[in-house]
Amino acid sequence: MTVATTELDALVKREHSNPHGVLGAHRENGGVVLRAYRPAACAITAQLADGKEVALEEIHAGGVFEGTVEGADLPLRYSLEIDYGDGGTFTIDDPYAFPPTIGELDLHLFGEGRHERVYDMMGAHPMELEGVQGTAFAVWAPAARAVSVVGDFNSWDGRLDAMRSLGPGGVWELFVPGVEPGARYKYEILTADGELRVKADPYAQEAEPPPRTASVVHKPRHEWRDAEWLERRAAQQPLAQPMSIYEVHLGSWRLNQLEDNRSLSYLELADELSAYARDLGFTHIELLPVMAHPFTGSWGYQVTGYYAPASAFGSPDDLREFIDRLHQNGLGVILDWVPAHFPRDDFALARFDGTALYEHVDPRRGAHPDWGTLVFNYGRHEVRNFLTGNALFWLREYHADGIRVDAVASMLYLDYSRREGEWVPNEFGGREDLDAVAFLKEMNEVAYGEVPGIITAAEESTAWPGVSRPTYLGGLGFGFKWNMGWMHDTLSYFQQEPIYRRYHHHELTFSLMYAFSENFILPLSHDEVVHGKGSLYGKMSGDRWQKLANLRALYAYMWAHPGKKLLFMGSEFAQEAEWSHERSLDWHLLENPEHAGIQSLVRDLNHLYKEEPALWEVDSEPSGFWWLEPNDADDNVLAFARASRDGERVLVFVANLSPVPRYGYRLGLPRPCRWKEAVNTDSTFYGGSDVGNLGGLEPEPIPWHNQPFSTEMTLPPLAAVWLVPDED
Repeated sequence: MTVATTELDALVKREHSNPHGVLGAHRENGGVVLRAYRPAACAITAQLADGKEVALEEIHAGGVFEGTVEGADLPLRYSLEIDYGDGGTFTIDDPYAFPPTIGELDLHLFGEGRHERVYDMMGAHPMELEGVQGTAFAVWAPAARAVSVVGDFNSWDGRLDAMRSLGPGGVWELFVPGVEPGARYKYEILTADGELRVKADPYAQEAEPPPRTASVVHKPRHEWRDAEWLERRAAQQPLAQPMSIYEVHLGSWRLNQLEDNRSLSYLELADELSAYARDLGFTHIELLPVMAHPFTGSWGYQVTGYYAPASAFGSPDDLREFIDRLHQNGLGVILDWVPAHFPRDDFALARFDGTALYEHVDPRRGAHPDWGTLVFNYGRHEVRNFLTGNALFWLREYHADGIRVDAVASMLYLDYSRREGEWVPNEFGGREDLDAVAFLKEMNEVAYGEVPGIITAAEESTAWPGVSRPTYLGGLGFGFKWNMGWMHDTLSYFQQEPIYRRYHHHELTFSLMYAFSENFILPLSHDEVVHGKGSLYGKMSGDRWQKLANLRALYAYMWAHPGKKLLFMGSEFAQEAEWSHERSLDWHLLENPEHAGIQSLVRDLNHLYKEEPALWEVDSEPSGFWWLEPNDADDNVLAFARASRDGERVLVFVANLSPVPRYGYRLGLPRPCRWKEAVNTDSTFYGGSDVGNLGGLEPEPIPWHNQPFSTEMTLPPLAAVWLVPDED
């Protein structure tokens, strides 16, 4: 025996941090000594590349075998024939015969939090190493005493494939020959306290369908066909482009009623959803989180597999095909992303190596009081790298066109949802989470710097300054911010009975006080149609006719208002019931002409919006907007104008949000040409009463509303009208 007994004892007890230092091939006494650890083996024979065989003798009762190849030198190619007696004989390539698959530069960048392709370094990667096919595994567990990879390939026996520590950074690595894509695996971690924890891979690129929790070795095979889309995207400036987003929860958009009401797969949705959204004129689909989460029947915001798509809808390559087909149908894809918190499920990130590794150890910073989840430790380089790399992963490897970052406000404030004494001030005594701020800035800088043409959007509900301003100007660096104030004020107004709306009139005008302080998206999202809030239809005041009329007017106002648009699924046809992730949308409502009319209006608004540069070229600048009538509270009327960057295209919006027509209402107009009704939400085509102006208006040289021309027009009840110059 040529190795110390203490080394063998540590190996057999599964406490050795460098099994490669004991096992495998080692130059000793003018030859090469081979050692293998196979508990319960009766005999092991080394089969050399030149055909010779060397019998290994058991040198430790725990199952360590050793043999010498006289006169040999390194490197030495060999395989191991392992005889388990009645259990059979197996021939394997020795995992401990291979060099590390991770280099010093990778480890250095990871330790500094600057590895922009960290997902290529960490996790499970099928590869060929020294002519042998297998999978390289790597995991970060700095407080672990020992780590093994376990899976289908070793009967989930943590004794067989112990990993080596690659130094003080806490990365453990092992190449396991013969492991192919599709193999299930986890990491078995021996903590400093002697506890064995079995964990899914934080960097796994595929996961088992819930309730199973294993990671799956994945090798992408999808061949992308969207090069033209990506080239066109890279050349565009999103701020100056139309953006109308259809927000979708894949599991409940439409169910297959012929197969036990199951959710549609990625591949089924690729055709059905893209055809539907394209017909309605949306420019983008935004998906509630498709990252792996432990409960399929949920919204997806409790992420346990940040690098793995939800497998309930298909494989990772199926999701790639889904996005590819949407691109080919002219639709961008935005993914909801959740770096604010993660669940406590024991198989995932929580106390990963027996310590608070990804989360803060102090519950005043590490535990989220609202959701019962854990908060990432953004001050730790490797955690920031995990998250920044994850954003890049979805943008690069899945060709996503953007990410919408969930719950940004909860990241920015140390006292978010916490009472006095339940939070820790920052180093300056303030309530801002400086680590989270630094992370968000870095993530945005890296994302925009590495992937041209993408967008990042923040769900941020406070008055934090500069959310969508560049970091070099002191901003957070997001491309867009959800306008939660507009959403709240607008829905509050439309819930009022018309008789009281005069007292709430400026809930509709107030948003223009700050509309150009950020690059805004106007969201009517899933958050507004759950938790007892009812549907958008249900929020509208009045009887059924009035509810539908109010909803039509709301949409016309939203599409004309500065800012990009976002509408949650079902709202486009006036879903009456509150959304539930457990059932399909109520598609049968489209058999009713009133609901089909709402859908037709959304279709027309989207198509006209995309055709009219006045509505999107200068969304984030005041030069493209001016009020015509902001103060007519008694009549429930407001009107404004939008213009393109060069001023050539102009659109006038006017709304009468009372239930009675306004005849002979004088409206100022900026040009002397004939103006046509591009949209009248009271059209019978949309389910209205068809009050209007016979399709167009002729202005008079009478100054009004600070405009050189004006006209008397009929304002239909609970309706909005878009007027554009009649070029014909």
